[in-house]
Amino acid sequence: MAFSEDQVEELKAFGTVTSGSEGGITYFRIAGLGLPERCTPSTVDALLCPQERDGYKFRLYFASVITGPLQRNWNGQNVRILEENWFAFSLTVPTGLRLAQMVSTVLNGLVK
Repeated sequence: MAFSEDQVEELKAFGTVTSGSEGGITYFRIAGLGLPERCTPSTVDALLCPQERDGYKFRLYFASVITGPLQRNWNGQNVRILEENWFAFSLTVPTGLRLAQMVSTVLNGLVK
């Protein structure tokens, strides 16, 4: 699935963005993603999977489990994508979002 350059540019507001493909899916790696207040750590590397995977419309993976004001259901084991280990939590999300909206939706899910 191809994404417009303007959507990729919007992602850069969150950190340094690179992309890679695995298994026919394009992933966007966001280095130094800032997390909402009251989350630990305050920044983390993340990996956006903007396509359906594992029963979710999209996924935002984190390089580590995030501690925040809400208890979240983190996947029990890490997932290996693009030669790195990643963690994600369960979250019901809407469809039809732009890439940056996907990231914002998940970040809001850490605190709301």
